[in-house]
Amino acid sequence: MIGAGVFFKIGTITAQTGSSSTTIFVWILAGVISIASGLTISEIAASLKINGAIKYLDYTYGRVWGFLFGWAQMIAYFPAQIGALSSIFGVQFVSLFGIEAKYANLIAISLVLFLLTINLIGTKFSSKMQSIITVLKVIPIVLIIIWGFFNQNKIPAPIFPLTVGDNISFPNAISQGLLSALFAFEGWIVVTNLANEVKNPEKDLSRAIIFGLSAITLIYVLINYTFLTVLPIHELVNNNNAAFEASMRLFGQFGGKLVTIGILISVYGAVNVFMLTGMRTPYILAQDNLLPFSNKIGKANIHTGVPVIGALIVDAIAIIMILLGNFTVLTDMLVFVMWTFNTILSIAVIILRKRKPELRRPFKVPWYPLIPIVSILGGIFIVVSTIINQFVLSIIGIGLTLLGLPIYFYIQKQNKEELQALTHQHKGCFCTCSRSPNRNQLRIRCQPLNHNIQGQHQHFCVIPY
Repeated sequence: MIGAGVFFKIGTITAQTGSSSTTIFVWILAGVISIASGLTISEIAASLKINGAIKYLDYTYGRVWGFLFGWAQMIAYFPAQIGALSSIFGVQFVSLFGIEAKYANLIAISLVLFLLTINLIGTKFSSKMQSIITVLKVIPIVLIIIWGFFNQNKIPAPIFPLTVGDNISFPNAISQGLLSALFAFEGWIVVTNLANEVKNPEKDLSRAIIFGLSAITLIYVLINYTFLTVLPIHELVNNNNAAFEASMRLFGQFGGKLVTIGILISVYGAVNVFMLTGMRTPYILAQDNLLPFSNKIGKANIHTGVPVIGALIVDAIAIIMILLGNFTVLTDMLVFVMWTFNTILSIAVIILRKRKPELRRPFKVPWYPLIPIVSILGGIFIVVSTIINQFVLSIIGIGLTLLGLPIYFYIQKQNKEELQALTHQHKGCFCTCSRSPNRNQLRIRCQPLNHNIQGQHQHFCVIPY
C-alpha cells in the first residue's frame, strides 16, 4: 500500500511549511489521521459484511449518498489519480532522458493510452506485472533511505522545535501540508476490506491497521527526512523532481538514473492499479441502473471480463485532466473529495452505534469514541481548511460531485415510472422491482394484497427488458 506519491510531495509540502520540522510533523499527523480513519471505518465493514464504501453509505444515509460517492470516484477521484500520476511520470521521464519539458504531457497521455490498451486486451498480464512491480517499487525507497543514512554530506534538518517559514501561518502550514501528505496515503481504505477476511477481527484487524499504517508512516518519514538532508529547503520548494535530484546526489549520475527508473516503475504500477480499480466504478453504478445507458455501461467483455465502456469513461476524463491541470492541483482535489466522504463515513459509525445498537459488530473501533472523533475532526479540518485556502479548487471538487444529483434523480424518476407501469400490470399485488445480473430482465416480486387467495402469497415474474 506504499503510494508512489511519497516520491513527489516533498516539494509541495516544503513550500507550504517552509521548514524541515513541520514537514516531518505533517507526515506523522497524516499517518495518525489515516490510522484513526482506518480503524473507524473498519467497524462498519465488519458489521455489514459487505465490501465497499458505496454500500456503507447506502446503508447508513440512503442510496443517494452511495451514488454520490460512486459518482465522485468515477468523475473526479480515479481520473484525477490516473491523471496526476501520469503527469508526474511524464515530468520524471523527460528529466531522466533529457527530453524537452513540453513533451511531458504527451508522454503522460501515451502512458494512459498504453495501459488502457493493455487492460482492454485483458487484465491477466497487468495483474501478473502488478505483483512484480509491488516488489520492485520498494527497492528505490530502501536504497534512498539506506544511502541517505550513511551519507557523509548531510544537510542539517532539525525536527525540533516546530517552525514555519517566513510569511507562513502555522495553521495554514499544517492544513495545506496535510492535504499534500495524505495523497501518499490514498488507498488505505482497502485495508477495511480485511474486516470480513480475518479470523479474529477484534484483535487481528486492529493490529493489521495500526502496525501496517504505522510502518508506512515510518517509511514516509524516513524517505522525506532523507530528501531534507540531501537537498536544501530552497532547492526542494515546489520541486517535482526532488526524488530525481536527490538520487543523483546520493548515487551519482548512473546510480541516480537507475533509482529514478525504479521510481518510474513504481508510478507505472500505481497508474495501473487505479486504472484497474477505477474502470469498475461506472460498471458497478450501471449494475444498479444508476447511470444513463446503464444497459451498455454495465456490460463487461465476455472474453476478458473487462468493463470496456467504464474504462473508456474514466481514462477519457483522466486525459482531459492531464491537459487542464497539474500534479499538485489534481492531487489536492482528489484528496479533498475523498476526505469529504471519509469524514461522512466516520460519522456513520457513531450514527449506527445509536441507531442500531443490536447490530452484530465482530470488530469494534478501540477507545470509542476517541478514535472516531480524531478521524472526524481530522477530516473536518482538512475539508474546511481547503475550502478556505483553495476555494476555487474545492468548488470544482464539490461541483463535480454534485453534478451527479440531477442524473441520480432523473434515473430514479425513470425507475419509478417503470415500476408503476409494471405494478399496474399486476393489479391486486404489491410489487418490488430489481434487475437481473445480465441487465436485460426486470425481476418483479409480487405479494397479493388479498391474503385469502389460495396458494403461495409470493411469486416472481420476469419481464424482458
